[in-house]
Order: sequence, then C-alpha cells, then structure tokens
Amino acid sequence: MKLKLPAESDFPADGRPVEQLDFLINWGVLAPSSHNSQPWLFIRHDNHVAIHADRTRALPVVDPHDRELSISCGCALMYMRVAAAHFNVPVKVYRNPEDGSDLLANLYFDEDAPPQQALSELFEYLPRRVTNRFPYVEGSVSDEQMAALAEVCATHRVTLRAYHDDTSRHALADRIAEADVQQMASKTYRRELASWLHHNRSRSRDGMPGFTQGMNEFASLAAPIAIRTFDVGEGQAARDRELAEHSPALCIIGTNKDHHTDWVRTGEALAQLLLVATREGLSASFLNQPIEIDRLRADLAKHVGVRFPQILLRLGKPTREARHTPRRPASEVTVDAGEHEEYQVFQGF
Repeated sequence: MKLKLPAESDFPADGRPVEQLDFLINWGVLAPSSHNSQPWLFIRHDNHVAIHADRTRALPVVDPHDRELSISCGCALMYMRVAAAHFNVPVKVYRNPEDGSDLLANLYFDEDAPPQQALSELFEYLPRRVTNRFPYVEGSVSDEQMAALAEVCATHRVTLRAYHDDTSRHALADRIAEADVQQMASKTYRRELASWLHHNRSRSRDGMPGFTQGMNEFASLAAPIAIRTFDVGEGQAARDRELAEHSPALCIIGTNKDHHTDWVRTGEALAQLLLVATREGLSASFLNQPIEIDRLRADLAKHVGVRFPQILLRLGKPTREARHTPRRPASEVTVDAGEHEEYQVFQGF
C-alpha cells in the first residue's frame, strides 16, 4: 500500500509557518525505521513542529534502550529538512538534550536560516529510496562514492567506516551470523519480530510485508507462525553471512558518545547518506544484529575502532528492484499541541 503524496503545487507558499511546516510532514513519514515501526509523533506548534518518540511503537526486546527508535526519528527529521530546503522553508533544528524526554527535536521556522541547496537537491529521492534486501552486484561501489558518503556523515559529527576487502567482510559476517543465532534463540525476540511481519496482501500501514524478504504469498502467510514457533537462527545466519560476504561495501556508522542526541544525529546522517546513495544508483539494507547485543557491540567497537557503533549496513547496486514498505499518512501521526495530552491518554501513556 504505497503512500500517496500531495502535489507539490499544493504547498501553502503564502500560508502561515505552521501550515508550511505541517506540509513537510508528508515527506517525513517516508523515512526508514527499525522494523518499519514508524515510531514518531509530530506535534504542531505555531512556529515549529516537535518530533516526539512514540514509545507505544518501541521494540523492547531488540531495542531496549530505544536507541534505534531515536535513530529512526532522526531519519524523519532529516527527511523534513530535505523537504524544507526544496520548498524554501527556512528552518533551524533544536535537539533536546534532556534525558528521558519523549521530545527528541524541534524543527523551527526561522526567517534568518540560510538556504540548504545540498539538501534541496535530494528531494526527488525521498519517495525513491527503498531498503533493498536482495543481493548486490559485486564491485558496484567506488572509492569516490564512499568518500562522498563519509563526508556526508562527517557534517553530522558521526563517523563512517567502509569495508570492501574479503578479510574485513568475513570478520563482520562472522559477527552478524553469531548475532542471528543468539537473537533467534530467544522466544521473546522471535515473538516481537513476528508481530511486525505481515503477509503480502495485508492492509497494515506499518511493519514488513513478506515481499520485502522476497517471499511469495504463501510464504508470507507462514513466516510469522514459523518464526514464532521455531528457532530459525542457523538458517538466518547462513543467509545473512552470504549477503555480508558478497556485499560491495559493509559500512559502520559510529559516534564518540552514546547519548540520545547522538542517536538523533546518527539518524540524520543515515537518512542523508541513503538519499545520496539513491542518487548514485545504490541501495542499502541493514545488518544491525551485532549492534543490538551489548556484548557483540562492544566487541565490534574494538574490532573496527569506533567507540559506539550505531548502524551496520551494506551498500551496492541491487540485482533486482525492491518494493516500498507501507507508511502511515501524516494525518495519523500528527496532532496539534493542544491535543497532545488527549493523545497521550488515548495511547495509554
């Protein structure tokens, strides 16, 4: 169920700041998120939009600290920033440093904000970017492309490390496979994962339909039941090892600190990286499993020399096209500031 975007001509060029910022949310919801959980809530104010974590969409087993949730919201923030640049909406960003707050960032209307031409050029790729979990063409990522992506990350004060050689890819593949086995051995992990897997004809606007994994209709119906019931770790490990060892590039995004503001910045960097990669004809998919287990994350940090690994992904030119996962429309994830308390009560906060 592909989300229908409003016509660009509908942008309220003469409207109030809140109307212009509200329009940007239509593109913010296209951002990638862990399990396609879409864990964001946008709250409209007169001169800014507040991006809140929607903890009802948290993944307490795989993401107990809401690290990936915060990264996902950072991706949505960057998507809105790209749309703002395209529609010439001057904005500035405030990232909330307060620990434990659902408020992660504010996007303010600011007439003194400079234009962001580099972001504006990425607008057309917002609806084109898609997570592609199929194999990639070997050797399809150049050193020049990786250097450009590393520069993108550096502007957000995060580090990008890329690995092309067989030895490095094998070492990372070992860790990915080990994490697969450990995660799939957990019944609670499998139950959580299965709850976000949907059959191909599902009308759900979130989660991961079977077609994202290359499943036909029958397999997409059976997969959640099979994962809930059986430990499929060895099979998953074998598949992910194959993908990792034959990836043109395995990339790790890392930070020097591990605060939720670092997670938000990681999301912004990741989103911009994915859009630039899409412009270059490249796709990406995530192999975050070693980062989702504390012991393996610490081991990975020592191995690659990054203090806090945040994202592990593979990049390359895909061998086949992938379909978009569904999205909830902006109207379902946006409330006015005055309605926020009522929304919280309704959601059971």
